[in-house]
Amino acid sequence: MNRLLALLFIAIIPLSVLSKKKPKSKGYEFKMLFEVPTTPVKNQYRTGTCWSFSGLAFFETELLRMGKGEYDLAEMFIVRQAYIEKAQHFVRFHGKTNFGNGGIIHDVLYNIKNYGLMPESAYPGLEYDEPKHVHAEMDALLSSYVNTVIQNKNKKLSPVWLNGFEGILDAYLGNAPEEFEVEGKTYTPKSFADNLGINVDDYVILGSYTHHPFYESFVIEIPDNWLRGSIYNLPLEDMTDIVNNAIKNGYSVGWGADVSEKGFSWKNGVAIVPDDEKPELDNLEQGKWEALDDKEKQELLYKFENPIKEKIITQDLRQKQFDNYLTTDDHGMLLTGIAEDQNGNIYYKVKNSWSESGNDYKGFFFASKAFFELKTINVWVHKDALSAGIKAKLGIE
Repeated sequence: MNRLLALLFIAIIPLSVLSKKKPKSKGYEFKMLFEVPTTPVKNQYRTGTCWSFSGLAFFETELLRMGKGEYDLAEMFIVRQAYIEKAQHFVRFHGKTNFGNGGIIHDVLYNIKNYGLMPESAYPGLEYDEPKHVHAEMDALLSSYVNTVIQNKNKKLSPVWLNGFEGILDAYLGNAPEEFEVEGKTYTPKSFADNLGINVDDYVILGSYTHHPFYESFVIEIPDNWLRGSIYNLPLEDMTDIVNNAIKNGYSVGWGADVSEKGFSWKNGVAIVPDDEKPELDNLEQGKWEALDDKEKQELLYKFENPIKEKIITQDLRQKQFDNYLTTDDHGMLLTGIAEDQNGNIYYKVKNSWSESGNDYKGFFFASKAFFELKTINVWVHKDALSAGIKAKLGIE
């Protein structure tokens, strides 16, 4: 067929046929129902310090709620103090406890109460010629150091071993100032925290598990809980209701959860629990998903082209996931809003600490109600966000 005939042939084809292509997916569309004002998204970068970033993002948001103004609090000051406490625990327990860069909200509350807070300007924690936080070398040195200490080569511990440990922290993060200025006033970390009006005893940590009685507290059994911190245990429905009511009434909610899931996509800004699991995903051996590279994961993942049906989450299902290490203490974040997609499904707007890049939501993503119910380790919130009935059941005044 010559070129002229080809053109004539195309000309007589109905336009409806030529334009009959697969309609472009709209993807997920979110409408905000409730939203809590918060501070700008930060970047933990190449560190395991999400617990500090999420904890201080929570308190920065609390300060906004309390009418105190916008603050940028120093995550690395909390990290430094936590590492010192953790090292002493590790040595006293002969190395039979967790040591590393991970942590949970209890670390933040403990260190604010005992050491106070600093603004980012007083302690940025970058003393090693990097523009952003990179802790692999420091973490390895600190771990090697405390493991050397517990080997007890001198047959007794040196009285200066902790000084050496702090020296590594000082070299990488910087010396923590005893005093600093904010708007012309001089503070210590303790007086700065007191001036902000933060009372850590006003905050409660909640979870939902069946291996402990409901409406009682227990020490949550996760590796990063080196402080042996307790949480209040509630039925799943109560925990979810607390979160919903808190956000609706202007309170943000701290969130510890597992985001190493097939239904979590940072690129798409969505976290879901698909009901129609793909067989090729089901057949992956435990641990193999984490071993796949990004390209391999994308080939297996849901395309997130449109909202899909999700699993119905029960108390029993979330417990089985926790008991079988399918839900682990993975990441700390902040819930700042409630939204719905174009089908009316409910999601939580989540403030992350992976910078403002990577997706279209500038450092936030949307976690479905099912994802929240299945993958939550714990949540934390001001006690005033709890109803009188829940407070009575938990014995909270």
